[in-house]
Amino acid sequence: MSERIYKQQHELGKLIERYSGQDGVHPTAIPSLFFIRESIVTEPIYRVNQPSFCIIVQGEKEVFLAQERFRYGPSNYIVASVDLPVTGQVIKASADAPYLSLKLEFTPSQILEVLSDSEIRVGPKKNAKRAMFVSEVESSLLDAVVKLACLLDNPKDIPVLAPLFTKEILYRVLQGPHGDALEQMAIEGSYAYRIRDVIEYIINNYDRSFRIEELAERANMSVPSLHRHFKEITAMSPIQFQKQLRLQEARRLLLSESTDAADVAFRVGYESPSQFSREYSRMFGFPPREDINRLRKKYDQRINS
Repeated sequence: MSERIYKQQHELGKLIERYSGQDGVHPTAIPSLFFIRESIVTEPIYRVNQPSFCIIVQGEKEVFLAQERFRYGPSNYIVASVDLPVTGQVIKASADAPYLSLKLEFTPSQILEVLSDSEIRVGPKKNAKRAMFVSEVESSLLDAVVKLACLLDNPKDIPVLAPLFTKEILYRVLQGPHGDALEQMAIEGSYAYRIRDVIEYIINNYDRSFRIEELAERANMSVPSLHRHFKEITAMSPIQFQKQLRLQEARRLLLSESTDAADVAFRVGYESPSQFSREYSRMFGFPPREDINRLRKKYDQRINS
């Protein structure tokens, strides 16, 4: 790691500490910019990751997309170019050296704007690529990230400059070795663009049954082509994707409401409570009731420690 990158990360780390103060995910005055701080190794967190750019300045994290593992730290950044159900866990953090990271969410229209204003060549018929990737951080990219974060010290500049610095960050990522995996989501007519539409449909209708032919027709693809491109982008089949969404939402409902597993199973689209319990145990490692009691106990211990 170069001395310049080390200094940029040090400056960014001080900003994250100053605007975080305590563990957790912290929104900032800049729309779509979040700071994350954790002083302990965390439990695996299951969530739908929105299109985003994430960079770590201290600590390490592991993200699983289906069975694929992405591990990254201060020398890397990670990008998700479409909504993806993932499992994330901070694997290196302590009270003396907390995990510190920054997340910037973005939209396909922002990517398209950068592509329109630049000379980056795009190919609408390129084969679809995985919608999540880790790349090595470069000083020019970090410079844009630091400039964006420093706007928090000058709030009056945010409306004008934040969009410009965000655009610069996305431009640097598009210029990087995995830029085509990001650009594919914004190019109308591309395989990835059509799969993105299917992903949005599944997310909005995760609790209802659908036929794979229905999804293929929506994407204007054959069934084999849909399967191939969907799996290339998300690392899972449409049915596996839907299952992850259902189980994540079920866990959230069980944690936030006083309700039983059978009721939640029906609410997220399962017809059989026993099947729900089996698949829940397979994904989270414990049956629903045991898992929720375990999580609540861990939360109480952390609050009271």
